[in-house]
Formats: sequence, C-alpha cells, structure tokens
Amino acid sequence: MNKKIYWTIDKTQELFDKPLLELIFLAHNVHRKNFKPNKVQISTLLSIKTGSCPEDCKYCPQSSRYKTGIETERLIKINKILEAANKAKKNGSSRFCMGAAWRNPKDKDMPYLKEIVKKIKNMGLETCMTLGSLNKNQAKILYDAGLDYYNHNIDTSPEYYKKIITTRSYQERLNTIQNVRTAGIKVCSGGIIGLGESINDRIGLLMQLANMKTPPESVPINMLVKVSGTPLENNKDINPFDFIRIVAIARVMMPNSYIRLSAGRENMNEQTQAMCFMAGANSIFYGCKLLTTPNPKEDKDLKLLNKLGIEIESKNIKENKIKNKFNNKNYTKFYDATNN
Repeated sequence: MNKKIYWTIDKTQELFDKPLLELIFLAHNVHRKNFKPNKVQISTLLSIKTGSCPEDCKYCPQSSRYKTGIETERLIKINKILEAANKAKKNGSSRFCMGAAWRNPKDKDMPYLKEIVKKIKNMGLETCMTLGSLNKNQAKILYDAGLDYYNHNIDTSPEYYKKIITTRSYQERLNTIQNVRTAGIKVCSGGIIGLGESINDRIGLLMQLANMKTPPESVPINMLVKVSGTPLENNKDINPFDFIRIVAIARVMMPNSYIRLSAGRENMNEQTQAMCFMAGANSIFYGCKLLTTPNPKEDKDLKLLNKLGIEIESKNIKENKIKNKFNNKNYTKFYDATNN
C-alpha cells in the first residue's frame, strides 16, 4: 500500500514546473501501478431538476440570476429517470449520476430521492447524486438507500472561490463532503479549469483535494464551458496543454482516484483527449448532454476509444484494480523525495 503524501505548495509546484512530456511519463507510470491502463470507467449524467437555482456560481447557466435561455424543469417523474438509466446501462455506463439544481434538497424530497436510488441500484448500476449541500441526516438517508457516490465539487482554490461564488462558502462545501464521507458514501469532487484562476489557484485546488484525509474516489476535471448570459462567457480559452498538465498532476497527487474528463470535452479534439488518457484520466461522462451543456455523442466516444484501444470498464471496479506496488524506479525516486 502506498504511503500517503502531504502535498505542500513546493511539492505541488515541482510538478507544475516539470517538462510536460516528463510529467506525462510520470503520471502514466503512476496510473499503470494503480489501474489497468487501457480501461475507462463510463458514467452517464442526467438533470433530474433543471434551472432556477438560487446560487450565484458565475459559470453556471442554471442560476436564476442569469439569463441563459435554460428551460426550467421541476423534479422529473421517476419513470423518466428509470428510462434514462436503462438506456445508459445498455450503452455501457456502469454509473448513473443525477443532478438537481438546488442549494440543498428539502426533507420532503428525501423519500423520493431514496426511492430513485433503490430502483436504479436494482438495475445493477452504481448511483451518484449531486443535489447541493447535505446535512448529516440527509447523507445517512441516501447511504441507507444504497447511494454509492455523492458529487460536490469544490471548483477552485479557497482563495479564488469567493470571486466565483458568494452564496455558499468554501467551508460549506467541505462540510457537505465530510457529511457524505462520514455517512459512508464515496466522494466525487473536483474543480473547473478556466475560471480566470492563476497557477497558484490551480495548485490550491489540487492540494485541497489531495490532502483530504481520504481523497475523493472520483475527481472530475472540468474545462469551463462558456455559456452566453453567465459572467464568465468571455473568459479566455484554456490552452489544451495546460489542461493536460492538470490531469497529469491530479493523477500523480491522487494515485488511487478515478480522474474524470468531465465538462468541456465537446471542445477537445481527439488528440487532446488521447493525451489526457495517457496522463492518467480513466473516467468520462458518456452521452450527449451534461446537465445542460453539450457532451460528445456516444458513437463519437466509442470511435475514439476504439482508435486508442481503450476498453469500457465493467461495473465491478474491484476486479479492475491492480494491487499497489510503487516499484517503478522513476516514481519511487520522486515519491521518496517529495515525502521528505
């Protein structure tokens, strides 16, 4: 079992300073020691309640504060959710994720959410939800229903966060993650690249995730999708190599986590995605939409995976994990040096 590193600013900066190809080589070796290198986990994301969110996240088209043309929709009927889950399973997804544009679910919603989780679990799928803030009791209810993962992104560094969101504090997000972890649910948490953040903010984001007592089992790395009507619609595009670097560093810093290519993949060419897989990404969202933003269609994804010789991982994740033996000389040397 590998020794957990506490990531300081200097240790993390060392990764940012590495030549990109050397960093990718390092990250790829870390990946091969923890996962089968030619497997990718597939998730499908469905918006079960869309728009009218009271939060002011500057990147989000679902905020009620911005005019983005999003059609609002109340919590949808369970039969529609099950139809979508069944389709996702047939298309190869092993995890079905559901998002609701809430600040937090109300207690009156919990029986319905619990029923959804149970029914989808009975279909043989892993379940994930993102519903906003959760208190301890709500997390326990979802755990008892069988929820596997809860997504709650921290988005960026603690210092830059307040420039993006003012209606929910950074600590509130960390509290929800702790409530989820305490209840026994696996954590899905990552961030967004392209918010206007500095390199130091990217360092802060990755340190915050990697230094959790137990890092998130799933780490979505999102590229900002610039939506007309949001305050960030005119942000500068992210250089693909900068994005690949973040993926590689996330892999090195969180060797046992699934690193997911999430929002923004529609704007990535095949070469960028291939380099992300080489750098240790091993999870994607599959389907034509991520809540309200575009995503590559299933057949396009399958063609790319076939070109790269990457297989879809089965739902039994334990069968696909490789025993951790950090015996690669290059990684061991770096690992020992950064832990001193």
